[in-house]
Amino acid sequence: MAEKVECLIIGSGPAGYTAAIYAARADLKPVLYEGLQPGGQLTITTEVENFPGYPDGVMGPEMMNQFKKQAERLGTDVRYGIVTKVDFTGPIHKVWVDEKTEIHCETVIISTGASAKWLGLPSEQRLNGNGVSACAVCDGFFHKGNDVAIVGGGDTAAEEATYLAKFCNKVYMIVRSELRASKAMQHRVKSMPNIEVLLHTETDEILGEHAVEAVRVKNRKDGSTREMPISGFFIAIGHTPNTDIFKGWIDMDDQGYINTIPGTSKTNVRGVFAAGDAQDKHYRQAVTAAGSGCMAALDAERYLANVKSGVAAE
Repeated sequence: MAEKVECLIIGSGPAGYTAAIYAARADLKPVLYEGLQPGGQLTITTEVENFPGYPDGVMGPEMMNQFKKQAERLGTDVRYGIVTKVDFTGPIHKVWVDEKTEIHCETVIISTGASAKWLGLPSEQRLNGNGVSACAVCDGFFHKGNDVAIVGGGDTAAEEATYLAKFCNKVYMIVRSELRASKAMQHRVKSMPNIEVLLHTETDEILGEHAVEAVRVKNRKDGSTREMPISGFFIAIGHTPNTDIFKGWIDMDDQGYINTIPGTSKTNVRGVFAAGDAQDKHYRQAVTAAGSGCMAALDAERYLANVKSGVAAE
């Protein structure tokens, strides 16, 4: 027999846990499934200095553990499991966890996040959090006055390179072919004297035993290599939203990010809401994810109130 749930939250991290905190306080008795990476991308982040309320900074895993404890203290049923299938055909939304547990939900909040695309180098994973990062805005400040490198040739890479150039001594921009960024962003990059763009270049190896110390790059045209001492290595080759199981049910853009009604967390399916990086490809910050989680819980609460009072829920 299927379990009946008033508010199901799929995914953890700042968006999911914040949605759970608000939903629990609204007496929606939320059930939250943490997914493949409990706590989300912040669990592979070291120190977080840009989240309000932590004047001395906080380690990413510790902060997510505090979010989880707060959600549980307020009444959220936090479970480990992976949602493997959904059916959003009717007013009661059907969800399957680990391909066997069937849950019937009045509301669903999707907060499955997005995963950074990586180069696939063993050293990249080994030094992740120790100089290797997929978020220059999050971690760039730790390399103030140092030399750093960033991989990518699109608008995101160009924007993050110019951000890093404001306080880093030198920024190497490693581009596999040509710059794909808009003309405006290319102009910004070229106007920064401390950004060196390495075209037709790929990363051969990130060097360092316990932290990033240098990067070795290879020219794709002549095969020559070069080593540059750096303290930070940033990847900006894109993110993949973790939304595959919702395809065919939820409207998305061509990259797989969930479309929400502007100013809300509402999707095209009534009673299904989206928060965090699964629907945000622009900001991708912990604080904006938390804010959208709050929105999703409030939207779910209002939706349920309208349903129970007989008012047509949008």
